[in-house]
Amino acid sequence: MRVLIVEDEEQLADAVARGLRLHAMAVDVAYDGQEALERASYTDYDVVVLDRDLPEVHGDDVCGELTRRSSILMLTAAGQVRDKVEGLSLGADDYLVKPFAFAELVARIRTLARRTSSAAPPVLERAGVRLDPARRTVTRDGRPVSLSRKEFDLLSELMRAEGALVTSGELRRSVWDEYAGTDTSVLRVTMTALRRKLGAPALVENVPGKGYRL
Repeated sequence: MRVLIVEDEEQLADAVARGLRLHAMAVDVAYDGQEALERASYTDYDVVVLDRDLPEVHGDDVCGELTRRSSILMLTAAGQVRDKVEGLSLGADDYLVKPFAFAELVARIRTLARRTSSAAPPVLERAGVRLDPARRTVTRDGRPVSLSRKEFDLLSELMRAEGALVTSGELRRSVWDEYAGTDTSVLRVTMTALRRKLGAPALVENVPGKGYRL
C-alpha cells in the first residue's frame, strides 16, 4: 500500500509517516499542495491523507486534482458538519477530524485501500513465471517460489514491464518509499535474493548503470 501524507505541520506529518511505516505502508510526505501535486504526477498512491488548509495550493484544489487517481482521506481541524459535507462534496472519500486516534487513522486508510483494489488484478505470466497479485503467490515452471514482500513487489514491477528495461530509480520509487528507497544497496541486496530464489537459468538481466529487465 502506498500513501501520501499532505500536511503543512511538518512534525505531525513526519510522526504520522513514521507510524504508518510501522504498519508496512510505503509513505511519502508533502508539506504543501504544490509538492503534493508534483509527487502525484509521477507516483501512483492508493490513499492520500490530505489536510485542507495548505500553503501554495489549497487542499480543496489538491483534492479536485487527485480524487480521480487516489482515494482521499481529509485530515483537518475543521470538524463542523458543514465542513465534512463540503469536504466530501469535493470528492474526498473519508473525513477525519484532528485530534484523532492513530489506530482509527490506520483503519480508515486500510478500508480506503481495499476499496481502491477491490477489482482483482490480473495474473502475470512471463518466461515460465506465474505471479498472482491477489493471492501474492509465485511459481516458476509450476514450482512454488517463496518470496518476501519486497522481493514479490520487485518481481511484480519487472513482470509488468513485459521485457522492457526498468531503471533502478524507478524500482526504488515503486517498491520502496522515499524514506528507504534512497539507499541503492537495498535494491541490489533484494534483487540478489530474488534472482537466487527464482533459480537457474537466470531470468533477471542486470544492465549495468541502467537497471533491470525480465
